[in-house]
Amino acid sequence: MPEISVLVEGGKASAGAPLGPALGPMGVNIGEVVSKINEKTKDFAGMRVPVKVIIDSSTKSFEIQVGSPPTSALIKKEIKIQSGAKNPKLDRAGDITLEQLIKVAKMKMESLSSYKLKSAVREVAGACNSMGVYIEGKHAKEFQTDIESGMYDDKLKD
Repeated sequence: MPEISVLVEGGKASAGAPLGPALGPMGVNIGEVVSKINEKTKDFAGMRVPVKVIIDSSTKSFEIQVGSPPTSALIKKEIKIQSGAKNPKLDRAGDITLEQLIKVAKMKMESLSSYKLKSAVREVAGACNSMGVYIEGKHAKEFQTDIESGMYDDKLKD
């Protein structure tokens, strides 16, 4: 089955390049494909998202697989910053709440190596550490220690 891989801005795919010209010869309804892509990527508005369109040539049906933006991009979007700290060990780029951290962890769950929310949140906290982003006013390493001690278990149930 033919497969088309493109990067689209979340919720803003169009029938223009690169999607339209690639889909045209496949005989699928381009408007329908674009609509489904926009529906599936609307939560990633403002970010470029990898999308795969898998087409069954015989039935002209298609399947859309949406990848996930990098964890750092989701964190930046969530706390509305342009970039992480230049020196994350010394500088602070911003703060994220536990609720925002959980939201990012849930968005990335499929592509993380974690199976449980608690460990997924720890992974995302690791990304915060490398960006100089504090969590609930604490350095990310301190926050990870608090997670391990069970301090947030009531909020991190699967």
